Amino acid sequence: MTDTPTEDGEEQTETGDRQTTGEQPGPETPTGEQPEPDAPTDVVRPSVLVPLKLLEGESLPNGVPELLANARVVLLGYHVIPEQTATEQAREQFGEKAMSKLDEFADSLAAAGADVETRLVFTHDEATTIDRLIYEYECLAVLVPNSAERVDSVLVALRGTVGVGRNTRLVAGLFADAGVDVTLYHALNEGESPDDGESFLNGVRADLVERGVAADRIETLVEDADAPLDAIAGRAESHDAVVMGETDPSVTTFVFGMPSEQVAERFLGPVLVVQRERPEE
Repeated sequence: MTDTPTEDGEEQTETGDRQTTGEQPGPETPTGEQPEPDAPTDVVRPSVLVPLKLLEGESLPNGVPELLANARVVLLGYHVIPEQTATEQAREQFGEKAMSKLDEFADSLAAAGADVETRLVFTHDEATTIDRLIYEYECLAVLVPNSAERVDSVLVALRGTVGVGRNTRLVAGLFADAGVDVTLYHALNEGESPDDGESFLNGVRADLVERGVAADRIETLVEDADAPLDAIAGRAESHDAVVMGETDPSVTTFVFGMPSEQVAERFLGPVLVVQRERPEE
């Protein structure tokens, strides 16, 4: 383990950025033979941050390993400590116990097929820690972890054109080869016609097909909803997971504040929150 001071005043207990791959070694290619020309090469997996409050009893919910089987998972175990408590003291007291749990969850993710990196952090500032790790690992999404018995269908809620490419990268990366049905959902904005909404979703659909998602597994749904969050939560009940973009430029406001948590609490399934691209400094 290494202890690395960080800019937000925390001390991290790490596994040296432990990396665990779920890919099993295949048979060796016989001498003189070449791999098939169309054999898949290194596929870029979408990076997903999974934050867990380990010492408050949060665990990796059922179904999450299968949901993230095609992801590069940044598994963050963290514990918020009082301002008067030194991070070194917390690490010495709780680090071994927390690390044991984190390793167990990482093994479950890797067994399902995910590539996993783990971080264990004791911090005085939860929001700053998560913000920093999202950017440090260039995470495409953050998971609000709820359980799912299976992952056969996903609701993708889209508000507008900003960041749509990040949504399609995530959905295609996770589900293109998983046989998962995808429903693209759009609640009409003020002044937007149903034809506008259909045109928007058809463009997203075409992008997903180009990225490898089977066309017959994609449905589109446009709705004139007075309360979009209520509509998303209601539609989510017939799906196993939800993908939605952040509605506020502040990542932590979204993850810990409003829409995703509201939908997750009412939907009771996993919610993947696609993050906005970090603004150039």
